[in-house]
Amino acid sequence: MAATPAIAALERAEISHTVHRYDHDPRSEAYGAEAVEALADTLGVRGEQIFKTLVIELSGGDRPGLAVAVVPVPAKLSLKAAAAALGASKAKMAEAKAVTRTTGYVLGGVSPVGQRSSLPTVIDSSAMGFDTVLCSAGKRGLEIALAPADLAAVTEAVFADIAV
Repeated sequence: MAATPAIAALERAEISHTVHRYDHDPRSEAYGAEAVEALADTLGVRGEQIFKTLVIELSGGDRPGLAVAVVPVPAKLSLKAAAAALGASKAKMAEAKAVTRTTGYVLGGVSPVGQRSSLPTVIDSSAMGFDTVLCSAGKRGLEIALAPADLAAVTEAVFADIAV
C-alpha cells in the first residue's frame, strides 16, 4: 500500500498507528458516516471514537486564516468554541477549493496529519476518553488509529470542548 502524506508523517515521527481500509462508495458524500458504518462493528469501536477533520476559516483575534477542527463523526462542530480555542473571535467553514489547495487532500479524505501547510489544530476533548481514536489517513476509505496524545503531538493541537 502506498503511504499517504499522513501515514508518511506518522512514520517519520515514529508514532505508533494502525491503518484500516474500508470500501469507499464513490457515490457517498457522507464520508464520516460511511467510515463509522464500515469500521465501528468491524473494529469494535464506538462511532464517537471515529473523528472527522473539518477545515475552518478563522477571523478576528491573533490567528486569522485556516485552521483544523477534529470532532467525533456523530457530533457537530461548534464554530464559536473552535474559534475561541484557537484564539479567534469567529470561524466559518472553509471553502472546498481552499481546503484541497491548503491541505493537499480531497474532501472526505482530509487528514489532520501530513497536510501540505501546517494549520492550527484543535481536537475535541472527548478524544482523551479513548485509548485510540481513528481519523482519516488522507484518502477516502483509509483511516488511521492512534493515541489521542500522539495525534495532538504530531499536529501540535490543543484539546477543547468543540463538539455539540
